[in-house]
Amino acid sequence: MKKEVSLVDRPDKLAGYDIEQYVAFCGNLSWYDFVTSMPQLVFVVTGWKSNGKENACLHSWSSFMGSGLEDFICILGKVNKDGHMYQSLKETKVCVLNFPSNDSYDRCVQTIKNNQFETDEITASGLTTEKATTIDAPRIKECFLNIECEYLWEQELFEGSKEVAIAVRAVNICMDSESYDQTKRGRYGNNGYLYYIDQPTNPETGEITPVGPGIVEPSEPIEWSGN
Repeated sequence: MKKEVSLVDRPDKLAGYDIEQYVAFCGNLSWYDFVTSMPQLVFVVTGWKSNGKENACLHSWSSFMGSGLEDFICILGKVNKDGHMYQSLKETKVCVLNFPSNDSYDRCVQTIKNNQFETDEITASGLTTEKATTIDAPRIKECFLNIECEYLWEQELFEGSKEVAIAVRAVNICMDSESYDQTKRGRYGNNGYLYYIDQPTNPETGEITPVGPGIVEPSEPIEWSGN
């Protein structure tokens, strides 16, 4: 049996806390973020702050799409206009998207704590900085995939929102050779892409199931009919 889940008719408590306070504490999320718990790719956006220090922002809520052979676009779906990441993108017009696997994820999480303006956020988190190939931005060496990007445009999520969606275009990709060979380390499974799973929530009780980052396990191919 399906249940209609309203935006306004919701439990008073979420994980035992006042729901409005909990949602605000978790980064200005919607109630529907918790209800749907849609997985999103995890990556770290890196660039330079205006003082020359490394900026690193652990990020999700984004989508990737190709548009012809030449254009591979990422829509950074939720960027706070008050954050270092937004300021860096507006000033430099470039960034690198760095994709960790399980063996480097714990250090990428440390960038959340090491986000002071005067801090080199990559190296302070136990990661290694390397130069990007085509743009002036730092890459994270430990990440198996690095996508160097140029800024295209931005759009408020809704009128008056403090967050924007930003489009960036890939201009260069660097990938670990063990990862692009799926017969070796590969892009999927325990050594591949990580997905943020936003605290699966029971919409009737407000009970939350704690989970960590998820992985993708590929299945057997399904024949495509072409219809």
